[in-house]
Amino acid sequence: MIVTIDGPAGAGKSSAARELARRLGIHFLDTGSMYRAVAYSVRQARVDPDDEAAVAQLLERIELEFAPGVVRLGGRDVSGVIRTPEVTALSSRLAAHAAVRAYLVVRQQAIGRQHSIVSEGRDQGTVVFPGADCKFFVVADPTERARRRFKDLEARGEHISFEDVVRAQEERDRRDAGRHAGPMVPAADAVIIDSTGRSLDEVLALMESEVRRCSTPSPG
Repeated sequence: MIVTIDGPAGAGKSSAARELARRLGIHFLDTGSMYRAVAYSVRQARVDPDDEAAVAQLLERIELEFAPGVVRLGGRDVSGVIRTPEVTALSSRLAAHAAVRAYLVVRQQAIGRQHSIVSEGRDQGTVVFPGADCKFFVVADPTERARRRFKDLEARGEHISFEDVVRAQEERDRRDAGRHAGPMVPAADAVIIDSTGRSLDEVLALMESEVRRCSTPSPG
């Protein structure tokens, strides 16, 4: 089974995807971590992120390993060091590079062939897994999304103003929606869920109901 959950940052899709996967007894694929790992690699190698050719050459050399719940660079687990605001911002810029998206789409699809997954990202239901069993697109009020992000950063000990979070979110939304490769748009057959004012359990109840519906064989 493949379930995709797309949507903008702060809409609550990561928390929903992780918990939905647990409830379904399948793997959670955090594609955002994959883009962050590439961004971390670019920073470590001191490659100009605007030089698409240089980034593409780096992708041929680095040793990135991806599996549900695991991201390794050169055999080292980097899951904890790729969550900084700097790496997150750079990952959004790099996601506009066709070479980066092609590199990661192949790896995401390979994981989907090996495991039943709930895959969370920006283009999972449109580009990566267009034939997914069930698709969701989660949205939320921009101010609420920014508050969630701000609280997450505070909890991690990151010092950033709420205004900076809002500016970064607006820029990321523009970049994600406007890029040519894998723009952030709902799949035509995705279920749209507005998480504004809803608890995680309420969002999950909607998702679980839809998964049951789309995974039930048709009569006859």
